[in-house]
Amino acid sequence: MEGVRPGGGPPASGPGSGSGSGSGSFQSLFPPGLHGIYGECRRLYPDQPNPLQVTAILKYWLGGPDPLDYVSMYRNLGNPALNVPEHWHYVSFGLSDLYGDNRVHEFTGTDGPSGFGFELTFRLKRETGESAPPTWPAELMQGLARYVFQSENTFCSGDHVSWHSPLDNSESRIQHMLLTEDPQMQPVQTPFGVVTFLQIVGVCTEELHAAQQWNGQGILELLRTVPVAGGPWLITDMRRGETIFEIDPHLQERVDKGIETDGSNLSGVSAKCAWDDLSRPPEDDEDSRSICIGTQPRRLSGKDTEQIRETLRRGLEINSKPVLPPINAQRQNGLNLDRAPSRKDSLESESSAAIIPHELIRTRQLESVHLKFNQESGALIPLCLRGRLLHGRHFTYKSITGDTAITFVSTGVEGAFATEEHPYAAHGPWLQILLTEEFVERMLEDLEDLNSPEEFKLPKEYSWPEKKLKVSILPDAVFDNPLH
Repeated sequence: MEGVRPGGGPPASGPGSGSGSGSGSFQSLFPPGLHGIYGECRRLYPDQPNPLQVTAILKYWLGGPDPLDYVSMYRNLGNPALNVPEHWHYVSFGLSDLYGDNRVHEFTGTDGPSGFGFELTFRLKRETGESAPPTWPAELMQGLARYVFQSENTFCSGDHVSWHSPLDNSESRIQHMLLTEDPQMQPVQTPFGVVTFLQIVGVCTEELHAAQQWNGQGILELLRTVPVAGGPWLITDMRRGETIFEIDPHLQERVDKGIETDGSNLSGVSAKCAWDDLSRPPEDDEDSRSICIGTQPRRLSGKDTEQIRETLRRGLEINSKPVLPPINAQRQNGLNLDRAPSRKDSLESESSAAIIPHELIRTRQLESVHLKFNQESGALIPLCLRGRLLHGRHFTYKSITGDTAITFVSTGVEGAFATEEHPYAAHGPWLQILLTEEFVERMLEDLEDLNSPEEFKLPKEYSWPEKKLKVSILPDAVFDNPLH
């Protein structure tokens, strides 16, 4: 982002929201997609026709690094009757199709989504005496937009983003994000498709973990009930020093009950993980160990669900740097996204992005396996077991260093190639492990100390000899060495 200037949007007397109509000269200055979003902003802020904007001088479509052409910043007076404080309201321009001429987004018609189908918003509590909005939220929004453009993965309401750093680079406890529908901005129909508005909500680490263990929508509803933690419009206060569970301890009981009743919506993470086939000698060329560290990574087969295909690209934050790197960089981005499970959990997919056709990869039944995770990945195993498998669902770990993947499935998941008779099965670098409910309950007891990371010493090994299964929790350095 290159600078802050008064906005150059259509004047308040211009055509209405999302119409895309007007004189030719007017439209030449303000393309229809841009004009449609400005119209919705004018509806909310008729007294602010020219808000301050953070703008990219060298636009993305001219080779610049920032996908968002503009981020407009409005002063919102809140709603005292609803206990909504005064705040700054940020709106992005660029994730949707602003121009309709294929310079950024492929034009696909008026009936579907415009570009990626959404723009980002953010509501930041206004500090006393603050006369101008801080500009750091604009760079935060650019970071999320870069991820969307590089990965071509879109966001949905209820998604969560593991950022692992104060959003404003201060000492704040607000270090992660949830996404939800903006409470005031309505979807806009433009000549290039529909645009919805997704609001970023800053949360503490404990609230992020609760969203992972349960679901993002549930935590958003709890945040709405706590005025200082967001209130009905989910306004982020970077000075908030307490979690919702410290403010109201009874809310933890609601989360625990929700996990027990609903399970978790988190179906997969990118992680530091690996697996070995202990039923074959290491020198066997077809052994999983050679696949895990091979120089020709292969993508997962087309038998993935849409749910897995979406979530595997987003995952566990391994590095502390809060900037989303290019999708092809060695460091993995810091995104975790929830997806609501389908009515019947399945591993089937209607489409495939596989390089190697599914039918050409031989599925191997394994007798004994050894799973390896770093501590951060291993800490999610109880979530996988309690929040997913005990609810008839699946959970996938996708290696950040290649296409190795480990999917845990329950007996009710359709499309799995692991069965109760052969619970360990490999399809190329993808390992599936089928666990019965009885064995899951036993594993939860044996893995209880994973819930107390402060008392955890590495390496740590768990073994179930009669099941021919071993799990190791190892230091990060082991996974950083390609010959692990």
